[in-house]
Amino acid sequence: MEYKNILLIKMSSLGDILHTLPFAAALRQRFPEAKITWLVHPQFAGFLPDPPVIDEVLYFDKVKFNKMNLLDKLAYFLEMRRLLHSKKFDLVIDMQGLFKSAVLAAISGCSNRIGYCEMREGSGLVSKAVCGSHAGGHVIERYLDVARYLGATTDEIVFPLPELTKETAAVQEKLAAQGLQGEYVVIVPGARWKTKEWPVEHYARLAQMIVADGCSVVLAGGPDDAPKGKRITELAGELPQLVDLTGQTSLRELAALIKGCKVYISADTGPLHFAAALKKPLIAMYGPTKADRTGPYGSDDATVILSPAACAGCLKKECDDWHCMYDITPDMVYAAYVEKIRRL
Repeated sequence: MEYKNILLIKMSSLGDILHTLPFAAALRQRFPEAKITWLVHPQFAGFLPDPPVIDEVLYFDKVKFNKMNLLDKLAYFLEMRRLLHSKKFDLVIDMQGLFKSAVLAAISGCSNRIGYCEMREGSGLVSKAVCGSHAGGHVIERYLDVARYLGATTDEIVFPLPELTKETAAVQEKLAAQGLQGEYVVIVPGARWKTKEWPVEHYARLAQMIVADGCSVVLAGGPDDAPKGKRITELAGELPQLVDLTGQTSLRELAALIKGCKVYISADTGPLHFAAALKKPLIAMYGPTKADRTGPYGSDDATVILSPAACAGCLKKECDDWHCMYDITPDMVYAAYVEKIRRL
């Protein structure tokens, strides 16, 4: 069946948005003449594909919504309902699979609604869950099963990425202002779950070893990562080759910073998937999450270090006996870094 006006719902988070990019590319390949609209939270919109992949972007402001009283929330939903109805979508694809996305799909005015295989929080009652042959595989392949269901060809996985020319120039200025020249390693110390974070003291020790090996280190991430960046620089001591840019780049500038790096290092966090999509050499540390389901996908030079803890892969966001990420030592990561540098 051909569709002319498609709504794609994927509102958060950064990593999830990046995981959805190959699906968006496959959707455009399957429906070259359709108008494709993406509904997203504003803070994650910076890396959505430009035309011709995505024609229009709509926003659901979660931060604003959460501060509203009940009556204002109802009015906001009614406003969203009017907006979505006015677009006259003939296909809605809920790639979030949560209660909030289900509500938006339900009020879209479109009766033809589908989603991917993990429709949670009642979303499967609103949109049909599409389960393909990769239901137990990586999340990108689970998303692509929906594209296959719609008739798309997915022989080649494509990440539709922006050119980042302006952002690259801006990043180079920021690095020059910090006195950094030459090659550098990007380290992103934050993560969306506390249990996914690698300890700041481990990052500080790793930074010391990389700098001693002759390469500069740039700490990066969003505003929430700034305290971690500051603490890492304090613990690492006076290192002229250690630059802290946490909280000082836009989303696209962060991508440009990663694009220019020699090696990328972090735990399971959104920017990791920038590095994978950009096909950068990378090292990722995994504790509570499962790399075979949400690991870096796309890079030909990705090293994933799994925690040796017996409880690794538990998927817990909180833990009373949290040690899995501590069990990945700086020496383990540095050894992976040295091996990677030898091959570059």
